[in-house]
Amino acid sequence: MSGTLYGVGLGPGDSELVTVKAARLIGAADVIAYHCARHGRSIARRVASPYLREGQIEERLMYPVTTETVDHPGGYDGAMADFYAESAERLAEHLAAGRDVVLLAEGDPLFFSSYMHMHKRLTGRFATEIVPGVTSVSGASAALGIPLVEGEENLVVLPGTAPDGDLVAHLASGSAIAVLKLGRTFDRVCAALRAAGRIDEAWYVERATTDEQKIARVVDVDPSTVPYFSMIVVPGATNNPLAPQGAEEGGGVTVVGLGPGPVAQQTPQVRAAIAEATDLVGYTTYLNRLTPRPGQQVHTSDNRVESQRAEFALDLARRGRKVAVVSSGDPGVFAMATAVAEVAAETEYDHVPVTVLPGVTAASAVAAAFGAPLGHDLALISLSDRLKPWEVIEKRISAALDADLVIAIYNPGSISRNHQVADLKALLLERVPGERVLLLGRDVGGPGEALTATTVADFDPSVVDMRTLVIVGSSTTTVAERPGGRLVFTPRHYGD
Repeated sequence: MSGTLYGVGLGPGDSELVTVKAARLIGAADVIAYHCARHGRSIARRVASPYLREGQIEERLMYPVTTETVDHPGGYDGAMADFYAESAERLAEHLAAGRDVVLLAEGDPLFFSSYMHMHKRLTGRFATEIVPGVTSVSGASAALGIPLVEGEENLVVLPGTAPDGDLVAHLASGSAIAVLKLGRTFDRVCAALRAAGRIDEAWYVERATTDEQKIARVVDVDPSTVPYFSMIVVPGATNNPLAPQGAEEGGGVTVVGLGPGPVAQQTPQVRAAIAEATDLVGYTTYLNRLTPRPGQQVHTSDNRVESQRAEFALDLARRGRKVAVVSSGDPGVFAMATAVAEVAAETEYDHVPVTVLPGVTAASAVAAAFGAPLGHDLALISLSDRLKPWEVIEKRISAALDADLVIAIYNPGSISRNHQVADLKALLLERVPGERVLLLGRDVGGPGEALTATTVADFDPSVVDMRTLVIVGSSTTTVAERPGGRLVFTPRHYGD
């Protein structure tokens, strides 16, 4: 009968944080295995040592490399793959002989642990069991004595080896952060923290829960002293004493764009601004897309009171609040950035800081869903005649058609505005051929997404509502029906 492979988590370093089950299995196992560097010392074995017994077989799985260059034809990844394969076969011999094997893992076996490489290679051949352990993130949080997250805050865990762009993007998101695998990556992570504007919020924890534990602000750490077993932690703003406290630093207004709908299309910069705000101001429908964190004030209003909303936000900022004015799409495209800027230009508010953060536009999202219909010169026109007369709209659409521009049409119709789309079709039929490409994108990226590629002649105005964006192609816009999927594009070249 074959033995069982146990992946046993030992916790962050203190032998007393080993679970009762882990201690029992370590003491009962026939074989104790652990990874180590070429110096032969193993932190995992040291943590487990109080629970070992005489007579146990020990398998020391020594890494052939750590971070240096190698001569292996497959490079570092190839050398490590061969090592894991060879190590798995060493353990397989014991398991096949009926011996139970405990493979020790610092922290948790399936959390940035070498155990997972053995598990993937052996779990289909032998019985396996995972014994979870206290993670290093939990150990660091306990050492700090600061809650990492509260309420609706979220936690992102990153390896210090992640690409620079990924580090900056996640650090700028406003989330609570834990960055592992420091050592030689410490300077890179610090540079990413500075780029994200969060270096002053960050804590350094070294060898958490052990006798060698150290805690400091990241800005006070000498990079040359940082070992691999250390971590940078940025707790959520609710409890982090290093986090900016909003109104105490002086107020301001940041106008943000949520993008067309999906959370994945929000920029990290926008998410960070929303997370840092003391107050969220906007149209009810857009604010309903957000989950306020504890302590944030939410101020909803109707979509037809843009100037009043801007004044309200600026008044809050004058009283020291950090206000995020929320728009859909991009705030500078038929949205709140103009209203805020217009009011902020008045003498009464000219000392209030105003920042505008871009978002993915509805036109960009719909175009991307079809392919590349906005690949050449284009015009963006709102069909709403609430703030400008219909005669002006007609004149601008006619001029864009005469110039052979692709036109992205916003705000096409609503319950109270139901003639505009029919009038648009009539205008199009007067000025362009009936076979001109026309695209309809509704709720792109959302659960009700609908994409329709049609022509001006076949265009049905009754299917268009306020959640639909209309793209009228130019004379060169092409619909390519392909086995690999339809693509619509407007070539960047023009003519012969």
